[in-house]
Amino acid sequence: MKAVVFDFDGTLANTLPICFYAFQTVFKEFDKRELTTNEIKEMFGPSEIGIIMNNCSSPNKEDAIEYFYKKYSEVHKSLVLDNTEILDLLKSLKDAEIKLGIFTGKAKRSLDISLKALGMEGLFDVIITGDDVIKPKPDPEGLLKALSLLKVENSEAIYIGDSDADIIAGAQANVYTIGVQWLPEYQTSEFSVQPDLIIKSIKEFKSSFKVGAL
Repeated sequence: MKAVVFDFDGTLANTLPICFYAFQTVFKEFDKRELTTNEIKEMFGPSEIGIIMNNCSSPNKEDAIEYFYKKYSEVHKSLVLDNTEILDLLKSLKDAEIKLGIFTGKAKRSLDISLKALGMEGLFDVIITGDDVIKPKPDPEGLLKALSLLKVENSEAIYIGDSDADIIAGAQANVYTIGVQWLPEYQTSEFSVQPDLIIKSIKEFKSSFKVGAL
């Protein structure tokens, strides 16, 4: 394997709690609606901008978007903890000259906040966000774009994610898919499309894939 492309929320960082919190505060503030985490999860696919534009009934959608980023930034340090295991994994892959990518539904603005806060800046050869695609996951558009920019064939890449949409996108892009449940919170406990492999810990990943043999 020449490249590993990762989803972000629930895969590289335990950011689902902060996403739920920020969306819940937005809908409470602008729509006077109390939403559950499952109701928020059902909106996932587009970037947070798309989610607010599509689901917020308030006419002040631009203000709602800014409010989301304000809340996301304010509580990032307290809700999203550093994960040295994942950081070490990324650096090990990088040291082994494996190309690294991100394909996420997040908008660039929130991803940049998280990458900086978690010390992940500069580790990735390509980053495709929800801002960079016309069709969000489960469409494979963003993953195919990432592979093209990385200059690797489908057969030379792995896509790693925690949601059904990730695995469907990977399958449609004809890459090897890994469904991960290695963080405290992840989106999918049972996949509707079976990944090529399901991994429940970083340790399991490292033992399954000897970095030098990827």
